[in-house]
Amino acid sequence: MLSCQKYQFHSPSSFILQSLSTPTSTIVNCQNPHGPDTPNLILRKQNSKSTSFLLHQLSLDQENHRSQQFNLKSSDLQHDMPDEEKIRLLELSLVRKRTPQFPGSIYVQSPSDTDVGSSLPPLRTLFGEKIEDDGADQEEIIMRAIEIRRKVTREILLEAMRKGKFGITYTTNLVNRLTGFIDYVMIEAASMKRIPQYSHSTFNLRAKTVIDDLQVVPLIRWLKHNALSYHRISKLILMSRGNLESIRRLAEWLRSVHVKGEYLGVTLVNAGDNILERSNEELDGIIEYLESKGVRRDWMGYVISRCPQLLSYSLEEVKTRVKFYLDMGLNDHDFGTMVFDYPKALGYLTLEEMNQKVNYLKEFGLKTEDVGRLLAFKPHLMGCSIEEGWKPLAKYLYYYGVTQDGMRRMLMIKPMVFCIDLQTTIVPKVKFFQDLGIRDDAIGNMLVKFPTLLTYSLYKKIRPVVIFLLTKAGVSDEDIAKTIALGPELLGCSITHKLEVNVKYYLSLGIRLTQLGEMIADFPMLLRYNIDILRPKYSYLRRTMVRPLNDLIEFPRFFSYSLNSRIIPRHRVLVENRINLKLRYMLACSDEEFRKLVDSQIRKRQTLLSTGMSADVTDPHT
Repeated sequence: MLSCQKYQFHSPSSFILQSLSTPTSTIVNCQNPHGPDTPNLILRKQNSKSTSFLLHQLSLDQENHRSQQFNLKSSDLQHDMPDEEKIRLLELSLVRKRTPQFPGSIYVQSPSDTDVGSSLPPLRTLFGEKIEDDGADQEEIIMRAIEIRRKVTREILLEAMRKGKFGITYTTNLVNRLTGFIDYVMIEAASMKRIPQYSHSTFNLRAKTVIDDLQVVPLIRWLKHNALSYHRISKLILMSRGNLESIRRLAEWLRSVHVKGEYLGVTLVNAGDNILERSNEELDGIIEYLESKGVRRDWMGYVISRCPQLLSYSLEEVKTRVKFYLDMGLNDHDFGTMVFDYPKALGYLTLEEMNQKVNYLKEFGLKTEDVGRLLAFKPHLMGCSIEEGWKPLAKYLYYYGVTQDGMRRMLMIKPMVFCIDLQTTIVPKVKFFQDLGIRDDAIGNMLVKFPTLLTYSLYKKIRPVVIFLLTKAGVSDEDIAKTIALGPELLGCSITHKLEVNVKYYLSLGIRLTQLGEMIADFPMLLRYNIDILRPKYSYLRRTMVRPLNDLIEFPRFFSYSLNSRIIPRHRVLVENRINLKLRYMLACSDEEFRKLVDSQIRKRQTLLSTGMSADVTDPHT
């Protein structure tokens, strides 16, 4: 019996491999049974067929062994894999397109594998152990999976927008605002799994089908063409709750009532959350009722675009609001023009707020009919705040001596005063008048006399006129406060078309600039008259009455009296009775006072005649 001593092998396979390393023969040292010191060396040839068979079997065994070791290491890797890696695998499994791979990537993606499923470990094994071990984490895993689906849906919508030839920035900004719509698409795509036609389709295909069926990309293009910003487009799409056809329907209806394209977005967005649920018949009923109350059909587009809230009310609510104004004495014509001037007066406020404002206006001494006429003339009052606007203004005016009657007069003459901001508009102007030297009580009288003054721009209107009076009209620094207090209407005149023209005319008569300044300080209205009215009066004064220019300088109010009804008749009476009076006493009195003055002069002349003195009677006040 032979026993191997020199070479020992741990396994048959290793032995065979070792033996195969010698291509032709193998040297084996075996003990001779006849004696240990007598070795026999046997050179043995190998059989080629048996060698081929053994090599094939050994290669299969080694491959199975390596596969088992690799599977064991992979399972260990999955168990020890962090959550971030698992989430990345989930996201990678749901991508729409093949992601670029760098050389040496452990996740090799086949070009024919659009879902990278062939190169990734099974997704069901990523979180299976964790879910079984800890049921509390199951909700977190589901939420992560939903978030991944949301990202995939967003990418599909982005791709659809890019195919629609939208810019990258515009597409990104719009889709970022459509989170609710993306969730809607995701839910619809998931529910399509129940349809037999899509039971075996991928989520990506189903989401793309939902987006195509909704026609969202053509709708966005149409809205963008009608000047809607992506802010409003996103809000509209979210308001539709998936019923995008309602947006198209309502937009076409708005066009039928003359809403212009540039206002479609504002109207659609601001009309209310329920506007997309209203039928065309309901909206037509509101339009027909307003038309029957004086709002013309061609005004409807303007009214609706300025107050879209009207469309969110029921017909009964609209009738109640219309009745609120008609009960104050407005007829259909006044109501229609009021709604056209300020549509928000009808649909922007609640009925309670409307009643509060009307009641507050009555506290100034106005009757219900007066308030109705006031609102018909200036419906913008309904848009003002009582607490923040009217009450602070009333306190401010009262401080400057304006009584309740004065406030009522200001309200009736220029109701816009009660619509402007107190701190930014009125206070700076009053401060400017104080700096000119006008007393506080005089400022109050100015505002009551000419409340329109408060609506003028301080730096574009008031200051330039004051500077003109000081530099070009001859008014001195001492007289400027008096001039403005007596004639605040000057501050509303145009420098180019009125003040400069009148100043040039007076200077052309031979009046010096300093004299003109004094005349303006005595009678500021001198600069407001039309030259066509001044010329005949001056001609009559100089040619018919034969009065010197100094008489006009002393009494500039001469130009304020009517030539035909006062100047000529009274001059004839003086000529017939041979009486000579100064212009002040001739014109600045009533007809009764003028007759008494003439009779007095006639009696005085008779007294003088009886004493033998001259019969000519001169002005008793010279």
